[in-house]
Amino acid sequence: MTDFWVSSGHHLLDRAEGGGLVATDEFLKAYLARPELVPPPEACAAERQLWARLRIAPRDPVEPAEIAALADPDARENWAFMIGFRDRLIAGPTLEAAYRRLVLSRSAGGIPPLFLDQLVHVILRNALDGEADPFVLRAAEMFFRPQRLTLHEGMLLVADEERVDGAVRDHASPLVAMFGEARARELDVMTEENAAHWFHHSDAFDLVQDFRPGGPARRGLARAMEIWLRHMLALEVRIEPVERIEDEAWAWFVGLDQEATRIGNALWNGAALAPQDADRVVALFRMDIPGDARILPKVTGRPVWLILAADGARMLRMKPQNLITGLPLAAEADPN
Repeated sequence: MTDFWVSSGHHLLDRAEGGGLVATDEFLKAYLARPELVPPPEACAAERQLWARLRIAPRDPVEPAEIAALADPDARENWAFMIGFRDRLIAGPTLEAAYRRLVLSRSAGGIPPLFLDQLVHVILRNALDGEADPFVLRAAEMFFRPQRLTLHEGMLLVADEERVDGAVRDHASPLVAMFGEARARELDVMTEENAAHWFHHSDAFDLVQDFRPGGPARRGLARAMEIWLRHMLALEVRIEPVERIEDEAWAWFVGLDQEATRIGNALWNGAALAPQDADRVVALFRMDIPGDARILPKVTGRPVWLILAADGARMLRMKPQNLITGLPLAAEADPN
């Protein structure tokens, strides 16, 4: 099986007996190589000593007074974030358990979003190990990398935001306006014919999805969400893309991002869907959860509707934690 997402750092981690990821010293040291933490030439002696000590023993306790003693206020902030995050990771027993605790306890607010995205990246790499469908794998990138959307020749194109880098918008072609002339020549739209090339591009994040209804990209995202819930909550679900919600009285819904949550809440409360909000809805999914005792009685046997939406700038920022915190579970699950 071809490896993928080497940049996630999954090679630096161990696996627990149940399949979850276990933080190693090598994985923790990789964070110390980040530019925010490597002491610059003008760093104080206390900062240099702290960094040098943790490079040798990355699990060493760090007292708040040690961070408070750093001369640079930016360094104090960076180290406070890093040590808080590290302590959550090594509390174990797995990275999956650490992530669940963060999102279920609503304590992720003190963690830089970049760190959470990186954590989702490596956990998804573990969950998708052995997955052979490149459409599932490309769609899974949406869990941890913001995407930009545009329409072009009847296609709903979804591209990695960092790769298109806020491209120019005043060209005649929507594709060029989205990607910029130079980048448009570097990026390919993923098709059945070229999909296998994803494995050679997995760490470049440079393949564009055609996210039209009925296409493999939407089915890929549905499958990725099924795998995520099985891995994170030991929950077996069936998810399928739909073009509309055919349910007069919803039992439950989950917004897969901030915009989708806002739109779903408005509809839940009986508001009419504003035209601009209708335009922001990117995709809808139906989730069925058969035979799980943890599901709230009022939702048992009823579909859960999933909404994916973009903001006014056509940016899509999926929040995979919503799939964990937003489900109608009577009891929280912690399989690892």
